[in-house]
Amino acid sequence: MAVRAAVLPAIGAPLEITGIDLPDPGPGQVRVRLAAAGVCHSDLSLSNGTMRVPVPAVLGHEGAGTVVAVGEGVTHVSPGTPVVLNWAPSCGDCHACGLGEVWLCANAMNGAADVYARTVDGTELHPGLNVAAFAEETVVSASCVLPLPEGVPLVDAALLGCAVLTGYGAVHHSANVRPGETVAVFGVGGVGLATLQAARIAGASRIVAVDVSPGKEELARAAGATDYVLARDDTAREIRALTGKQGVDVSVECVGRAVSIRAAWDSTRRGGRTTVVGIGGKDEQVTFNALEIFHWGRTLSGCVYGNSDPARDLPVLAAHVREGRLDLSVLVTERIGLEGIPAAFENMLAGKGGRALVVF
Repeated sequence: MAVRAAVLPAIGAPLEITGIDLPDPGPGQVRVRLAAAGVCHSDLSLSNGTMRVPVPAVLGHEGAGTVVAVGEGVTHVSPGTPVVLNWAPSCGDCHACGLGEVWLCANAMNGAADVYARTVDGTELHPGLNVAAFAEETVVSASCVLPLPEGVPLVDAALLGCAVLTGYGAVHHSANVRPGETVAVFGVGGVGLATLQAARIAGASRIVAVDVSPGKEELARAAGATDYVLARDDTAREIRALTGKQGVDVSVECVGRAVSIRAAWDSTRRGGRTTVVGIGGKDEQVTFNALEIFHWGRTLSGCVYGNSDPARDLPVLAAHVREGRLDLSVLVTERIGLEGIPAAFENMLAGKGGRALVVF
């Protein structure tokens, strides 16, 4: 029986809501009925060509659902198990995995090139970022499903698969925010809201949210921001004024634009850390001069998937949810159906809202 999905027929083309035929799970595969899928900026980047994806494809990489069937050899989940999708499964064999840096696995995206399903007219489809969550059901590698710990609502759990792992990891694994430090978060979308909550959980003494939209202040403060600054030419100066003219200990950039990366760097105190989470295009050029790198003594680092190991970090995040420290609902500003994804993309481009959540 066909299931409904949002299909990207070609790069830059509009999404098509259509029926697709899924095969039964083969050896080492799992079929999942989706409960919800988050609409992430990476999905927009895939659809417009900023990031590469084989097409036609079903996008969506942040999801949670219930196992419907398993293939031969799958033992860690069974029909009825609630799961979170892991779009970047580590192989365990490459150089990065050998170093314990599973978020940099060289083979994590191998499955995205496979044909995993077909449209009802027979057109072959690829799974965007391995998991193809913009569909009522999907078939994925068993390595792409993680059992959902108890006490986390299944629909909200979709956010754990990308936004929360990324934002939490940026604070706790990449920037290593310590209690009492000051933090600035650039970009108040889904990942930015998760980053704000993570900074609060880490015990940051001052948390400054930065965004181009004045309408996001309430969202930011609900997530843990103590201050809200509009992104302008003098943003860094304003942040330094809030921190005794020093700048923050840590800046986390969640936008992926040259101007905001530079502003995050300029907002960081001498000897502080600037972590870049946002995924920018190759034409976004950021420049620094040699003298300022020496003088400021700052650290600038990239951050992939929050430098997270989903198998290790998911139980930690679930504990924060159960104990009330992490509120997943704060991230969600809109609950939509598959038909609402294009409008969610437009809202991202316009800088509106937090996370749109497709609820099946």
